[in-house]
Amino acid sequence: MSLYTPPWEHRTLTWAHEALENHTPAEPVAADQEALERAYDYCRALTKSHSRTFYLAASLLPWAERRAVYALYAFCRVTDDLVDRADGPSQPDLDAWRQRALATHPASDDPVTLAWADTRARYGIPRRYAEQLMEGVACDLAQTRYATFEDLAAYCYGVASTVGLMTMYIVGFAGEQAIPYAVKLGIALQLTNILRDVGEDWRAGRCYLPQEELAAHGLTEADIAAGRVGSRWRAFLRFQIARNRRLYAEALPGIALLGPAGRLAVAAAAELYQAILDDIEAHDGDVFHRRAHVSLWGKLHRLPGIWWRVRRLPRPA
Repeated sequence: MSLYTPPWEHRTLTWAHEALENHTPAEPVAADQEALERAYDYCRALTKSHSRTFYLAASLLPWAERRAVYALYAFCRVTDDLVDRADGPSQPDLDAWRQRALATHPASDDPVTLAWADTRARYGIPRRYAEQLMEGVACDLAQTRYATFEDLAAYCYGVASTVGLMTMYIVGFAGEQAIPYAVKLGIALQLTNILRDVGEDWRAGRCYLPQEELAAHGLTEADIAAGRVGSRWRAFLRFQIARNRRLYAEALPGIALLGPAGRLAVAAAAELYQAILDDIEAHDGDVFHRRAHVSLWGKLHRLPGIWWRVRRLPRPA
């Protein structure tokens, strides 16, 4: 019996495997240890100031992998900020950043590119995944609407699944059978971001919600502009959240395919992000006038349960 693979999943898995073709590890970075330590410290501080959830999850990793994840986050953060900056996005600036970010021997006074180049070389992270991430982020320069979920999933792959695939190289993984789980988890995480940030994205001129599915629920962008939380919006959100949770559930078994030291951190990131969906529901689906979140106590309270569930995860067949 063959299992059906949705077109969006087939498409994103093709991209994930294509990135491994002709991959050769980067050369070690020629930089003194002091400069590297300063670069990694900068990335740690940047991560802490921008994402409390990511920073908390990374803190569950061993020291070497933790600072590598900080470098990965810093690379992603700078890339994203170039598109979202207040004075307007610029393709030339993004192109210039791409050259710097993928340089084998970056300048010693450029902390993010230095730490990121060192991380890529140490862990053999495929260059193509970094390129795919930058291409995904660049979509925001020209595209502000997505017609179907398949279109949105492709975007989510570029801006989020690539991060998970690169993280696998840092924490270790059992083999290519781990790839579909990482792809799916990245899409799930980005969908949570999208549902949380509907109001914020609208004010920035963007609407990531699939237009086809809005129409199917009798909604228009006028409803989003008005921040209207009615029965149709609640039904639409129930549909979105149910699919989002299903993706998390399908991705979860892949955590057992990661290196032992990385399982808790990845599981924590996944479960703490899922808790944002609970907060959205607890506030009647209002994502227009408030930003759903989980408090620090809420995160810490969940960690023992996450640890226990990770220990009991069966290895996927």
